[in-house]
Amino acid sequence: MYILGISAYYHDSAAALLCDGRVIAAAQEERFTRVKHDDSFPEHAIAYCLEHANISLQDISYFAFYDKPFLKFERLLETYLAFAPKGFRSFCMAMPLWLREKLFQKDLIIKELQRIDPAVTSVKDKIMFSEHHFSHAASAYYASPYNDAVVLTLDGVGEWATTTVSIGRGNDLYIHKEIHFPHSLGLLYSAFTYYTGFKVNSGEYKVMGLAPYGVPKYKDLILEHIIDVKEDGSFRMDMSYFNYCTGFTMTNKKFSDLFGQPVRNPDTDPLTQFHMDIAASVQAVTEEIVLRLTRALAAEYKMPNLCLAGGVALNCVANGKVLRDQAFKNIWVQPASGDAGGAIGSALALWHMDLGKEKSDISLDYETNKSCDLMSGAYLGPAFSQDEIEEDLKNAGASYDVLDDQALFEKTAQALVDGKAIGWHQGRMEFGPRALGNRSILGDPRSSVMQKILNLKVKYRESFRPFAPSVLSEYASEWFDINKSDVSPYMLLVANVASQKCHEMSEEEQSLFGIDKLNVSRSEVPAVTHVDYSARIQTVHAHTNPRYHALIEAFYQKSGCPMVVNTSFNVRGEPIVCTPKDAFRCFMGTDIEVLVVGNCFLRKEDQNTALQKNYKDSFELD
Repeated sequence: MYILGISAYYHDSAAALLCDGRVIAAAQEERFTRVKHDDSFPEHAIAYCLEHANISLQDISYFAFYDKPFLKFERLLETYLAFAPKGFRSFCMAMPLWLREKLFQKDLIIKELQRIDPAVTSVKDKIMFSEHHFSHAASAYYASPYNDAVVLTLDGVGEWATTTVSIGRGNDLYIHKEIHFPHSLGLLYSAFTYYTGFKVNSGEYKVMGLAPYGVPKYKDLILEHIIDVKEDGSFRMDMSYFNYCTGFTMTNKKFSDLFGQPVRNPDTDPLTQFHMDIAASVQAVTEEIVLRLTRALAAEYKMPNLCLAGGVALNCVANGKVLRDQAFKNIWVQPASGDAGGAIGSALALWHMDLGKEKSDISLDYETNKSCDLMSGAYLGPAFSQDEIEEDLKNAGASYDVLDDQALFEKTAQALVDGKAIGWHQGRMEFGPRALGNRSILGDPRSSVMQKILNLKVKYRESFRPFAPSVLSEYASEWFDINKSDVSPYMLLVANVASQKCHEMSEEEQSLFGIDKLNVSRSEVPAVTHVDYSARIQTVHAHTNPRYHALIEAFYQKSGCPMVVNTSFNVRGEPIVCTPKDAFRCFMGTDIEVLVVGNCFLRKEDQNTALQKNYKDSFELD
């Protein structure tokens, strides 16, 4: 039986395909349209899923949509009525779109499906709708390696819920507790994202990356005035500081007055120590709320396993603190925790809850592979054969050598040792926001200049942004303060670099403040060591990604370092590359020096200079 999960019409549209309860394909629409956070109906992602399974829409037994539009419309109406007459302009702009399209999404989905395949006629009774946060919870619990767990979901807002607590046992999953809009940890973080001059629903990770440069001096001010947090982590926000319920901005003048500065204009205002301290403060508040929640849930339900999903679950710093807190023995974070992952969640919810299929029906080898889950390492997107790769590269005018696997790994590892930036395009594309070694830009973590080179000359983004290490799982605990080698396959947990790998800082270096901390070499792997000695770790496993593991092993044999710098294969504002053509275009528009696609090895100096372009301004800044 095939079930097609769909997420669309808000941001990060996606499609996911289940075959007898297994996730066999999933992709975000943005990867095909090249429009960041594309919210349109995911026709290209659906086409990929069908092609991967060699089926048509007529073979789909059910279509699962990730939220319930009528409940969302109810929330919008009640919110506007509660704040009336404030927000009338916003109301007048929103209502026509809802009444014309969004409210009647079943009809809209049918229309879109029939546009993809005119032969599809009787699908009305096959379309099911899941609640937004239940889709998040299902994406975490049913895809996890656990047969029982507490499931915590946190995001901006779904229909009404912004935070939910669910309990999963076997194939049953039920929401036990909710916090409702407008009180939202995700929207609180987005408000500070807006206040510091970054784009909402895109720049939150920049605030997280900026936080270690600051001091959380405004934490108490936030907790005293803006959000009231109880001992169990439940919270309420003072909405007089916010404008997102009915306006076109996240915050208002009262919010700015509380902190003494206006909203930063990203086009004209530089980032200052004030903005770093603001970022540190909201990050500290977020961590405290999440820790209070998880401690209270562990004490109440006395279950060893915790699953996390929702946009806030992408805050890997908070996740790392939950792991180290050890209130829960085991933690699993859905790698596509944002709205894209709702496509998987809605489909899994239908399979288990509506159709009554047992979670144990899907045989996972827990004994030999404790990190086993339904996400297949998140490698669920398109792959390209060697013939397809060579045809794409020829058509693009590329010059390349075809190498066997051993020569490819050896030559790429040597290029890393030589300090080159490598574009690495292999196998199936990742699902979710993280590049996990199949659509990645790689570098030498021992280099003291690699972070600056990748940020400014390759990614074209802010210099303060940190990079992640992809570390061979068998060596992870030697280099980082983590106890389990399988704990972070999806790059969603932060841990400190092991003390024996760190450098002692001079008094002068210790006295540095803010962004001046950036260029201090803190450890044996400075390119992946953030200013607070932390790193966002990806543990790489031979059974999950043998080619990536083999490359890092080859680099280890040459360097003595069992990891590489890993950042997503794209420039600022661009979706992660999908096709070999996308990869070559990005290669030719940046200072990436070597491109490896399948078994094709490309050097920048061998390419036709006429194909080079200024890729920096090709996409709207994120």
